[in-house]
Amino acid sequence: MRYVVIMAGGSGTRLWPLSRQGMPKQLLELVGGTSLLRMAYERVAGLVPAGQILVCTGAGYADVVAEQLPELPPENLLGEPVGRDSLNAVAWPAAVLAAKDPDAVVAQVSADQIIEPVDAFRAALVEAFEVAETSEEVLVTFGVLPTSPHTGYGYLHRGEPVPGHNSACAVLEFKEKPDRATAEEYLAGGDHWWNSGMFVWRAAVLLRQLEELVPESYEIVTELAAAPAKLAGLYPKLPKISVDYAIMEPVSQGRGTAHIVAVALPIRWYDVGGFPALAEHLATDDAGNAIEGRTVAHQTANSLVINRAGADHLVATLGCEDMIIVTTPDVTLVCPMAAAEQIKSLVGEVTERVGTAYS
Repeated sequence: MRYVVIMAGGSGTRLWPLSRQGMPKQLLELVGGTSLLRMAYERVAGLVPAGQILVCTGAGYADVVAEQLPELPPENLLGEPVGRDSLNAVAWPAAVLAAKDPDAVVAQVSADQIIEPVDAFRAALVEAFEVAETSEEVLVTFGVLPTSPHTGYGYLHRGEPVPGHNSACAVLEFKEKPDRATAEEYLAGGDHWWNSGMFVWRAAVLLRQLEELVPESYEIVTELAAAPAKLAGLYPKLPKISVDYAIMEPVSQGRGTAHIVAVALPIRWYDVGGFPALAEHLATDDAGNAIEGRTVAHQTANSLVINRAGADHLVATLGCEDMIIVTTPDVTLVCPMAAAEQIKSLVGEVTERVGTAYS
Protein backbone atom coordinates (compact mmCIF):
# COMPACT_ATOMS: atom_id res chain seq x y z
CA MET A 1 0.00 0.00 0.00
CA ARG A 2 1.16 3.56 -0.70
CA TYR A 3 1.72 6.12 2.03
CA VAL A 4 2.96 9.70 2.23
CA VAL A 5 4.93 11.10 5.18
CA ILE A 6 5.20 14.90 5.34
CA MET A 7 8.38 15.95 7.13
CA ALA A 8 7.47 19.04 9.15
CA GLY A 9 9.96 19.16 11.98
CA GLY A 10 12.39 21.91 10.98
CA SER A 11 12.91 24.98 13.13
CA GLY A 12 13.21 27.56 10.34
CA THR A 13 15.75 29.64 12.27
CA ARG A 14 16.69 31.77 9.25
CA LEU A 15 13.12 33.16 9.25
CA TRP A 16 13.38 34.37 12.85
CA PRO A 17 11.62 36.22 14.44
CA LEU A 18 8.60 35.06 12.43
CA SER A 19 9.59 31.41 12.87
CA ARG A 20 9.91 30.35 16.50
CA GLN A 21 10.37 27.15 18.47
CA GLY A 22 6.63 26.88 19.09
CA MET A 23 5.57 28.06 15.62
CA PRO A 24 8.17 27.14 12.98
CA LYS A 25 8.06 28.38 9.42
CA GLN A 26 6.13 25.45 7.95
CA LEU A 27 3.15 26.35 10.16
CA LEU A 28 3.16 30.06 9.34
CA GLU A 29 0.94 31.64 6.71
CA LEU A 30 3.86 33.05 4.77
CA VAL A 31 2.53 33.13 1.20
CA GLY A 32 -1.03 33.74 0.05
CA GLY A 33 -2.57 33.19 3.48
CA THR A 34 -1.68 29.46 3.44
CA SER A 35 0.95 27.67 5.49
CA LEU A 36 3.72 25.68 3.84
CA LEU A 37 2.44 22.59 5.66
CA ARG A 38 -1.04 23.02 4.20
CA MET A 39 0.48 23.50 0.75
CA ALA A 40 2.43 20.25 1.17
CA TYR A 41 -0.72 18.38 2.19
CA GLU A 42 -2.74 19.72 -0.72
CA ARG A 43 0.01 18.65 -3.17
CA VAL A 44 -0.42 15.00 -2.18
CA ALA A 45 -4.11 14.92 -1.27
CA GLY A 46 -5.92 12.48 -3.52
CA LEU A 47 -2.83 10.51 -4.50
CA VAL A 48 -3.42 8.39 -1.41
CA PRO A 49 -6.35 8.46 1.06
CA ALA A 50 -6.06 10.88 3.97
CA GLY A 51 -5.71 7.93 6.32
CA GLN A 52 -2.46 7.03 4.56
CA ILE A 53 -0.87 10.47 4.99
CA LEU A 54 1.29 10.95 8.08
CA VAL A 55 3.13 13.99 9.44
CA CYS A 56 6.40 13.76 11.35
CA THR A 57 6.72 16.95 13.37
CA GLY A 58 7.85 18.36 16.69
CA ALA A 59 5.77 17.21 19.63
CA GLY A 60 5.60 20.80 20.87
CA TYR A 61 3.49 21.93 17.96
CA ALA A 62 1.61 18.75 17.09
CA ASP A 63 -1.63 20.44 18.17
CA VAL A 64 -1.14 23.22 15.60
CA VAL A 65 -0.46 20.60 12.91
CA ALA A 66 -3.70 18.84 13.87
CA GLU A 67 -5.61 22.11 13.55
CA GLN A 68 -4.17 22.81 10.12
CA LEU A 69 -4.76 19.25 8.85
CA PRO A 70 -8.11 18.18 10.34
CA GLU A 71 -8.43 15.51 7.64
CA LEU A 72 -5.78 13.34 9.30
CA PRO A 73 -6.49 10.80 12.06
CA PRO A 74 -4.74 11.77 15.33
CA GLU A 75 -2.60 8.63 15.23
CA ASN A 76 -1.10 9.81 11.92
CA LEU A 77 0.71 12.67 13.66
CA LEU A 78 4.13 11.51 14.84
CA GLY A 79 5.52 14.03 17.32
CA GLU A 80 9.28 13.98 17.89
CA PRO A 81 10.09 14.82 21.53
CA VAL A 82 13.40 16.27 20.28
CA GLY A 83 14.76 16.87 16.79
CA ARG A 84 17.24 14.20 15.71
CA ASP A 85 17.82 15.29 12.09
CA SER A 86 16.36 13.86 8.90
CA LEU A 87 17.49 10.23 9.23
CA ASN A 88 15.19 9.61 12.15
CA ALA A 89 12.37 11.67 10.64
CA VAL A 90 12.25 9.08 7.85
CA ALA A 91 13.33 5.96 9.76
CA TRP A 92 10.81 6.23 12.59
CA PRO A 93 7.76 6.56 10.27
CA ALA A 94 9.13 3.73 8.11
CA ALA A 95 9.34 1.47 11.15
CA VAL A 96 5.83 2.44 12.27
CA LEU A 97 4.37 1.73 8.82
CA ALA A 98 6.34 -1.50 8.26
CA ALA A 99 5.05 -2.84 11.57
CA LYS A 100 1.44 -2.59 10.39
CA ASP A 101 1.97 -3.07 6.65
CA PRO A 102 5.06 -5.07 5.61
CA ASP A 103 4.50 -4.02 1.98
CA ALA A 104 4.29 -0.29 2.73
CA VAL A 105 5.74 1.99 0.03
CA VAL A 106 6.45 5.41 1.51
CA ALA A 107 6.93 8.84 -0.04
CA GLN A 108 8.82 11.28 2.18
CA VAL A 109 7.99 14.85 1.18
CA SER A 110 8.96 18.19 2.68
CA ALA A 111 6.76 20.84 4.28
CA ASP A 112 9.07 23.81 3.76
CA GLN A 113 9.03 24.19 -0.01
CA ILE A 114 6.96 25.87 -2.68
CA ILE A 115 6.58 23.65 -5.75
CA GLU A 116 5.03 24.65 -9.07
CA PRO A 117 3.34 23.31 -11.09
CA VAL A 118 1.68 20.88 -8.71
CA ASP A 119 0.55 18.56 -11.53
CA ALA A 120 4.16 17.93 -12.55
CA PHE A 121 5.10 17.14 -8.95
CA ARG A 122 2.19 14.71 -8.60
CA ALA A 123 3.12 12.94 -11.84
CA ALA A 124 6.72 12.55 -10.65
CA LEU A 125 5.52 11.19 -7.32
CA VAL A 126 3.40 8.57 -9.05
CA GLU A 127 6.37 7.53 -11.21
CA ALA A 128 8.57 7.27 -8.13
CA PHE A 129 6.00 5.01 -6.46
CA GLU A 130 6.02 2.81 -9.55
CA VAL A 131 9.83 2.60 -9.56
CA ALA A 132 9.90 1.63 -5.88
CA GLU A 133 7.19 -0.99 -6.42
CA THR A 134 8.98 -2.69 -9.32
CA SER A 135 12.22 -3.35 -7.44
CA GLU A 136 12.87 -4.93 -4.08
CA GLU A 137 16.10 -3.03 -3.50
CA VAL A 138 15.77 0.57 -4.66
CA LEU A 139 15.73 3.91 -2.88
CA VAL A 140 14.18 6.62 -5.04
CA THR A 141 15.04 10.29 -4.73
CA PHE A 142 13.99 13.28 -6.82
CA GLY A 143 16.27 15.45 -8.90
CA VAL A 144 15.09 18.97 -9.61
CA LEU A 145 16.11 20.17 -13.05
CA PRO A 146 18.44 23.10 -12.27
CA THR A 147 17.75 26.53 -13.74
CA SER A 148 20.80 28.31 -12.33
CA PRO A 149 24.25 27.51 -10.89
CA HIS A 150 22.87 27.56 -7.35
CA THR A 151 25.51 27.11 -4.63
CA GLY A 152 23.03 26.59 -1.79
CA TYR A 153 21.79 23.16 -2.93
CA GLY A 154 23.33 19.71 -3.02
CA TYR A 155 23.47 17.97 -6.41
CA LEU A 156 22.89 14.49 -7.83
CA HIS A 157 25.16 13.13 -10.55
CA ARG A 158 22.83 11.15 -12.76
CA GLY A 159 23.71 8.06 -14.74
CA GLU A 160 21.94 5.75 -17.17
CA PRO A 161 18.15 5.85 -17.64
CA VAL A 162 16.08 3.18 -15.89
CA PRO A 163 14.30 1.04 -18.54
CA GLY A 164 10.53 1.18 -18.47
CA HIS A 165 10.24 4.57 -16.79
CA ASN A 166 9.89 8.00 -18.34
CA SER A 167 12.30 10.11 -16.33
CA ALA A 168 14.13 7.84 -13.89
CA CYS A 169 17.87 7.30 -13.95
CA ALA A 170 20.59 5.81 -11.80
CA VAL A 171 22.39 8.08 -9.34
CA LEU A 172 26.16 7.87 -9.60
CA GLU A 173 27.05 10.19 -6.76
CA PHE A 174 25.75 12.75 -4.31
CA LYS A 175 27.56 16.07 -4.48
CA GLU A 176 27.80 18.58 -1.65
CA LYS A 177 26.94 22.26 -2.09
CA PRO A 178 29.49 23.39 -4.71
CA ASP A 179 31.36 26.63 -5.22
CA ARG A 180 30.20 28.92 -8.02
CA ALA A 181 32.61 27.62 -10.66
CA THR A 182 31.67 24.00 -9.97
CA ALA A 183 27.96 24.81 -10.00
CA GLU A 184 28.39 26.47 -13.40
CA GLU A 185 30.11 23.32 -14.68
CA TYR A 186 27.23 21.19 -13.40
CA LEU A 187 24.66 23.41 -15.11
CA ALA A 188 26.54 23.46 -18.41
CA GLY A 189 27.16 19.70 -18.41
CA GLY A 190 23.52 18.76 -17.91
CA ASP A 191 24.30 15.62 -15.87
CA HIS A 192 23.58 17.07 -12.44
CA TRP A 193 20.26 17.76 -10.76
CA TRP A 194 19.50 19.61 -7.57
CA ASN A 195 18.97 17.24 -4.65
CA SER A 196 15.39 17.82 -3.48
CA GLY A 197 15.66 15.95 -0.16
CA MET A 198 12.48 13.99 -0.90
CA PHE A 199 12.28 10.22 -1.33
CA VAL A 200 10.14 7.16 -2.12
CA TRP A 201 10.97 3.64 -0.96
CA ARG A 202 9.60 0.44 0.41
CA ALA A 203 9.73 0.83 4.17
CA ALA A 204 11.34 -2.59 4.48
CA VAL A 205 14.11 -1.65 2.02
CA LEU A 206 14.99 1.50 3.95
CA LEU A 207 15.01 -0.41 7.22
CA ARG A 208 17.38 -3.04 5.80
CA GLN A 209 19.83 -0.31 4.84
CA LEU A 210 19.40 1.26 8.27
CA GLU A 211 20.11 -2.03 10.02
CA GLU A 212 23.35 -2.42 8.09
CA LEU A 213 24.60 1.19 8.11
CA VAL A 214 23.25 2.69 11.35
CA PRO A 215 22.30 -0.30 13.53
CA GLU A 216 21.83 1.80 16.67
CA SER A 217 19.06 3.77 14.95
CA TYR A 218 17.52 0.60 13.56
CA GLU A 219 17.28 -0.96 17.01
CA ILE A 220 15.63 2.10 18.53
CA VAL A 221 13.07 2.86 15.80
CA THR A 222 11.98 -0.77 15.56
CA GLU A 223 11.56 -0.87 19.33
CA LEU A 224 9.53 2.36 19.16
CA ALA A 225 7.28 0.88 16.49
CA ALA A 226 6.52 -2.02 18.85
CA ALA A 227 6.36 0.07 22.03
CA PRO A 228 5.26 3.69 21.33
CA ALA A 229 5.04 4.44 25.05
CA LYS A 230 8.85 4.42 25.20
CA LEU A 231 9.11 7.40 22.82
CA ALA A 232 10.17 10.05 25.35
CA GLY A 233 12.93 7.87 26.75
CA LEU A 234 14.28 6.32 23.56
CA TYR A 235 14.00 9.00 20.88
CA PRO A 236 16.64 11.33 22.37
CA LYS A 237 19.13 8.42 22.21
CA LEU A 238 18.97 8.28 18.41
CA PRO A 239 22.18 9.43 16.68
CA LYS A 240 21.66 12.86 15.14
CA ILE A 241 22.51 12.59 11.45
CA SER A 242 20.96 13.38 8.08
CA VAL A 243 19.51 10.69 5.84
CA ASP A 244 21.83 11.75 3.02
CA TYR A 245 24.96 11.20 5.10
CA ALA A 246 23.70 8.08 6.85
CA ILE A 247 21.95 6.22 4.01
CA MET A 248 21.80 7.80 0.58
CA GLU A 249 25.48 8.65 0.09
CA PRO A 250 26.84 5.32 1.45
CA VAL A 251 24.35 3.32 -0.65
CA SER A 252 25.31 5.31 -3.77
CA GLN A 253 28.93 4.32 -3.05
CA GLY A 254 28.12 0.61 -3.02
CA ARG A 255 27.53 0.08 0.68
CA GLY A 256 24.22 -1.45 1.67
CA THR A 257 22.15 -3.81 -0.44
CA ALA A 258 20.08 -1.27 -2.34
CA HIS A 259 20.79 1.13 -5.20
CA ILE A 260 19.73 4.74 -5.79
CA VAL A 261 17.45 5.96 -8.56
CA ALA A 262 16.38 9.54 -9.19
CA VAL A 263 13.15 10.68 -10.81
CA ALA A 264 13.26 14.04 -12.55
CA LEU A 265 11.20 16.88 -11.14
CA PRO A 266 10.57 19.35 -14.00
CA ILE A 267 9.27 22.00 -11.66
CA ARG A 268 9.96 25.41 -10.19
CA TRP A 269 11.23 24.51 -6.76
CA TYR A 270 11.70 27.03 -4.00
CA ASP A 271 13.18 26.17 -0.65
CA VAL A 272 11.79 28.96 1.55
CA GLY A 273 14.79 28.76 3.83
CA GLY A 274 15.28 32.45 4.53
CA PHE A 275 14.04 35.96 3.97
CA PRO A 276 15.55 36.51 0.50
CA ALA A 277 13.72 33.41 -0.75
CA LEU A 278 10.50 34.51 0.94
CA ALA A 279 10.75 37.98 -0.66
CA GLU A 280 10.64 36.35 -4.10
CA HIS A 281 7.09 35.19 -3.40
CA LEU A 282 5.67 38.45 -2.11
CA ALA A 283 4.27 41.30 -4.17
CA THR A 284 6.68 44.20 -4.67
CA ASP A 285 6.19 47.93 -5.11
CA ASP A 286 7.71 50.12 -7.83
CA ALA A 287 10.99 50.33 -5.89
CA GLY A 288 11.33 46.56 -5.57
CA ASN A 289 10.27 46.40 -1.93
CA ALA A 290 8.35 43.37 -0.67
CA ILE A 291 6.06 44.74 2.02
CA GLU A 292 3.56 43.16 4.40
CA GLY A 293 1.65 45.04 7.07
CA ARG A 294 1.31 48.75 7.84
CA THR A 295 4.45 50.31 6.45
CA VAL A 296 5.66 53.58 4.94
CA ALA A 297 8.81 52.95 2.90
CA HIS A 298 10.33 56.31 1.91
CA GLN A 299 13.42 56.44 -0.28
CA THR A 300 13.68 52.69 0.28
CA ALA A 301 14.48 50.12 -2.40
CA ASN A 302 14.87 46.36 -2.86
CA SER A 303 14.06 45.64 0.76
CA LEU A 304 11.82 43.24 2.64
CA VAL A 305 9.61 44.85 5.29
CA ILE A 306 7.24 42.62 7.28
CA ASN A 307 5.17 44.19 10.02
CA ARG A 308 3.36 41.70 12.26
CA ALA A 309 3.59 43.78 15.42
CA GLY A 310 -0.12 44.58 15.48
CA ALA A 311 -2.74 46.57 13.62
CA ASP A 312 -1.81 49.84 15.34
CA HIS A 313 1.93 49.52 14.85
CA LEU A 314 3.57 51.39 11.95
CA VAL A 315 6.97 50.62 10.44
CA ALA A 316 8.52 53.62 8.65
CA THR A 317 11.78 53.37 6.71
CA LEU A 318 14.00 56.03 5.19
CA GLY A 319 17.05 55.64 3.01
CA CYS A 320 17.14 51.85 3.21
CA GLU A 321 18.34 49.61 0.41
CA ASP A 322 18.69 45.81 0.31
CA MET A 323 17.53 45.50 3.91
CA ILE A 324 15.46 43.02 5.91
CA ILE A 325 13.17 44.58 8.50
CA VAL A 326 10.79 42.30 10.39
CA THR A 327 8.69 43.24 13.40
CA THR A 328 6.61 41.03 15.68
CA PRO A 329 4.94 41.96 18.98
CA ASP A 330 8.12 41.19 20.92
CA VAL A 331 11.06 41.30 18.47
CA THR A 332 12.35 43.59 15.72
CA LEU A 333 14.99 42.33 13.29
CA VAL A 334 17.02 44.71 11.11
CA CYS A 335 19.83 43.41 8.91
CA PRO A 336 21.25 43.74 5.40
CA MET A 337 19.84 41.31 2.86
CA ALA A 338 23.41 40.06 2.33
CA ALA A 339 23.60 38.96 5.99
CA ALA A 340 20.46 36.81 5.87
CA GLU A 341 22.39 33.55 6.20
CA GLN A 342 23.80 34.77 9.53
CA ILE A 343 20.41 35.10 11.22
CA LYS A 344 20.78 31.59 12.59
CA SER A 345 23.92 32.59 14.49
CA LEU A 346 22.15 35.74 15.70
CA VAL A 347 19.39 33.60 17.20
CA GLY A 348 22.05 31.61 19.00
CA GLU A 349 23.48 34.77 20.54
CA VAL A 350 20.02 36.05 21.47
CA THR A 351 19.31 32.77 23.25
CA GLU A 352 22.66 32.87 25.03
CA ARG A 353 22.27 36.46 26.20
CA VAL A 354 18.55 36.76 27.06
CA GLY A 355 17.28 33.16 27.21
CA THR A 356 14.82 31.20 25.13
CA ALA A 357 11.82 33.53 25.50
CA TYR A 358 12.58 35.17 22.16
CA SER A 359 13.68 32.12 20.19
